Amino acid sequence: MTSIAIIGAGPGLGAAVARRFGAEGFTVGLIARHQGRVDALAAELVKNGVRAEGFVADVRDPSSIAAALEQVSETLGPIEVLQYSPLPQKDFMRPVLETTPADLVGPVEFSIYGPVAAVHQVLPGMRFLGENRGTILFVNGGSAVKPGRNVTGTSVAFAGQAAYAQLLNEVLGEEGIQVSQLVIGGRIIAGDTEKDPDVLAGHLWDLHTRRDRFRHQVSDD
Repeated sequence: MTSIAIIGAGPGLGAAVARRFGAEGFTVGLIARHQGRVDALAAELVKNGVRAEGFVADVRDPSSIAAALEQVSETLGPIEVLQYSPLPQKDFMRPVLETTPADLVGPVEFSIYGPVAAVHQVLPGMRFLGENRGTILFVNGGSAVKPGRNVTGTSVAFAGQAAYAQLLNEVLGEEGIQVSQLVIGGRIIAGDTEKDPDVLAGHLWDLHTRRDRFRHQVSDD
């Protein structure tokens, strides 16, 4: 049995992805900053027949990401799928002319250093699983492809993350490891035909199973 590790797991998209992959036989490692929240989410999933456990990490601390992912693999089985989808902090989103060098430190740690640390931790295990098994999924807002003047930190950092992900896609694709990005314009909206969490979870499942493209974008707004 293999696992999916969801970094930035919450009650919306994270829970939907956990249900989708759990229904397909994956165990689920839920990673976020607050133990109580991921434990509550894991308990709900267990009630619905999904084996899930919560783990704590701060994505701005690479060592804590590595430790949490190691715990996932030891507790729930080898990590076949990694999803990096933490929700950026509001103070990352400042107008461009008000953004100082110090204001970019957090976004870069959050959106670039964090995923680099996560990838380095899971990659040996994915290679061990063999070709056409391992998948790394990045989830970003629309500013990853269309920068916004009032969300400068995320625009700059998401662009860097997107570049890193695309480079991984090119290099790891040669080894049979899929790297893909889901870009979601605007807010995730329950009940929406395009941006409902369960619909988005379906896209992430397709990126994992079809392994035929780097980016899928939902909505431009």
